[in-house]
Amino acid sequence: MNDESLRAHLTNLLAWRDAHVSFEAAVAGLPAALRGVQPPGLPYSAWQLLEHLRLAQADILDFSRNADYQEREWPAGYWPAGSTPPSDEAWDESVAAFLRDRAELERLARDPELDLFAPIPHGTGQTYLRELLLAADHNAYHLADLVAVRRLLGAWPAA
Repeated sequence: MNDESLRAHLTNLLAWRDAHVSFEAAVAGLPAALRGVQPPGLPYSAWQLLEHLRLAQADILDFSRNADYQEREWPAGYWPAGSTPPSDEAWDESVAAFLRDRAELERLARDPELDLFAPIPHGTGQTYLRELLLAADHNAYHLADLVAVRRLLGAWPAA
């Protein structure tokens, strides 16, 4: 089966820039003083969303390639404990980790040796294609939340 086009679309979807804002744009230039602020009416800060994006994507990646995968506890394993990043370095590392894991998901999508339609051996019927689509969909959903937080804080678009 020639699935090069599907693989290219999946890779693009993970770092989409055509239909909505990219991850890079969503986190760029957010002042450190606003990263832990929860706007009125929303239950999360930019930090909480960033960490949730990172943790959930890392979990999907881990599930996709680790036969010894252990599901995280909900919600503690998928959301940070506090609304404020512990440091500017923690913010930067979270951004970098998200980008590293996204690159790994893109690598999986491009790997011609990986059957995208095959069930993940240690799963319960999930396929690699499903996990890649899940990561892209989840990221797009919460990137919209992050943009909404920034707009409510008066920090969008990025300066």
